Amino acid sequence: MTDQLTQPTDNYNASNIQVLEGLEPVRIRPGMYIGSTDYRGLHHLMWEIVDNSVDEALAGYATKVEVFIDKMNVVTVTDDGRGIPTDLHPTKQRPALEIVMTVLHAGGKFGGGGYKVSGGLHGVGASVVNALSTWLQVEVRRDGKAYWQEYRRGIPSGDMQTRDLTPEEIARHPRGTITKWLADDTIFDTLSYNFETVAQRFRETCFLTRALRITFVDERNDKELTFYFEGGVQSFVRHLNKNRSVVQQKPFYVQRNVEGVEVEVAFQYTDGYNDSIHAFANNINTPDGGTHITGFRTAMTRTINNYARKANFIKEKDDNLTGDDIRQGLTAIISIKLADPQFEGQTKAKLGNANVKGAVESVLGDALGTWLEENPNDSRKIVDKCMTAQRIREAQSKLKDTILRKSAFDGMTLPGKLADCSEKDPARSEIFIVEGDSAGGSAKQGRDRRFQAILPLRGKILNVERASLDKMLSSTEIKALITALGAGLGDSFDTAKLRYHRAIIMTDADVDGSHIRTLLLTFFFRNMKDLVSDGYLYIAQPPLYRVSHGKEKAYAYNEVERDAIIKRINKDNISIQRYKGLGEMNPEQLWETTMDPRNRTLLQVTVEDAAMADETFQMLMGDAVPPRKQFITTHAKSVKNLDI
Repeated sequence: MTDQLTQPTDNYNASNIQVLEGLEPVRIRPGMYIGSTDYRGLHHLMWEIVDNSVDEALAGYATKVEVFIDKMNVVTVTDDGRGIPTDLHPTKQRPALEIVMTVLHAGGKFGGGGYKVSGGLHGVGASVVNALSTWLQVEVRRDGKAYWQEYRRGIPSGDMQTRDLTPEEIARHPRGTITKWLADDTIFDTLSYNFETVAQRFRETCFLTRALRITFVDERNDKELTFYFEGGVQSFVRHLNKNRSVVQQKPFYVQRNVEGVEVEVAFQYTDGYNDSIHAFANNINTPDGGTHITGFRTAMTRTINNYARKANFIKEKDDNLTGDDIRQGLTAIISIKLADPQFEGQTKAKLGNANVKGAVESVLGDALGTWLEENPNDSRKIVDKCMTAQRIREAQSKLKDTILRKSAFDGMTLPGKLADCSEKDPARSEIFIVEGDSAGGSAKQGRDRRFQAILPLRGKILNVERASLDKMLSSTEIKALITALGAGLGDSFDTAKLRYHRAIIMTDADVDGSHIRTLLLTFFFRNMKDLVSDGYLYIAQPPLYRVSHGKEKAYAYNEVERDAIIKRINKDNISIQRYKGLGEMNPEQLWETTMDPRNRTLLQVTVEDAAMADETFQMLMGDAVPPRKQFITTHAKSVKNLDI
């Protein structure tokens, strides 16, 4: 028998090699450049253009950015920076503006001296936005003139044009770049930008770029916001803690440059149990941490322990405070700016520069040591907070070990209510976390028991945002979740030990179901964050309506789909059933609509912005009532169907 791997390939030759010119690769494989073509990819276009303007601010040349979305989802971004160069490129012999907009990896961020600090390291931003737009217009104002060019799906409609600026234009906006585009609806699933997502991004950007002003106008809903923070990351910390009770009234802050690395750190302790630590490099969020986080943690642990021993709070015979003790209730922002950041992975989620660890450790260690000496009242409160965390940790260790010592694979007793699947490969297994015994019964009968497990929960689980660890671990429902998933909790959580690679929350489509879903999301976000960040958590989408006429039936997930089905059937005596809960579906219906992989819709839970998620969970589930009341009042009109 001839080995297939060694057989000649008669039909594979040079003619099979496709060469993509210009921006063709972007349009053919957009996900390679912007991650996806859903709403996240759409927003990514905006981030690319705005980040170019912010890079001008980081370089000291721009002070304001204006973003305008019109009713047709056309976006205009204006800045007062230097403006994209427009002279002829020395080797390409085309205007630099055209090169930047039409050639991948062309820009001032590759060591040419254009930028000392930049977030847009791949240099593909403007050209990718151009490629993925139905049309784009760019105008540069500099040296008393305006230069502009138009493009259709990345291709210039003509040569760059030039004119003199009018006196009014010189007085109002003498220099900068104006970029206007309409995303391509043949590429993207939606062209509708989310106001809250955009606003949160711009707020965060201004926190990290002190004295930068971003004005955001959304014509679609007649809203306008302006962001400007003199306090920088100090203001960021205060913003995150606005719904929390704080231990120290004024955040700690330090900013210093060490051997080309600008280190900026602010933190403030709260009376909560969860930490909220967010790190950035050149304004890029690094949710997976990196060397700046390592330096921060080392400096915090060493400096506070040294101070506590020197002040005799910790006796010679006592154990040091651990990093977990010191970080409990801590809200911190670490912002690093450097010329050549090295990120691990295409998503820039983790910083890898080795010298950054030492820079952060040195700057924070020196400044914090001095601050603790000069602020004895706050220092005492902080040390007391950390020592209380130490005592609680030691008292809880036995209880925690009892629950988490072994994974479910190691023989720990699985919850009696769990209906497990027969499949042992986690990658082929999924677990439905179901609200109530009634729905749980239907799910157990309707499932495919080969690969689908069912864990029914009784009532609403504990709100972990307000609970201590010992109270959380004494909850029957939470213990059932931990043991069923089998991967541990908190710092010991390990996705490699997961018993199922799809954990699916399945609750009723009413107020109680939404509340239970939020409680579960809060638990997972706070205690099993990798379950979310690694893409293992989903939300089931059961239908709201069953529309039938005779033997014909169809399911609708919202009112628009319901009305479309009714119009399509176009007959009298149509029966419409509104599902108040999962328990109203028989097992066959639940399988057909919500559990069958061939038909169902699952929403994957992601944490795109950890700071925003942290703030939202604290606001919704924390102790402070007024912010939650204000949120409900503000968003009440956007709720079209509310079951009471």
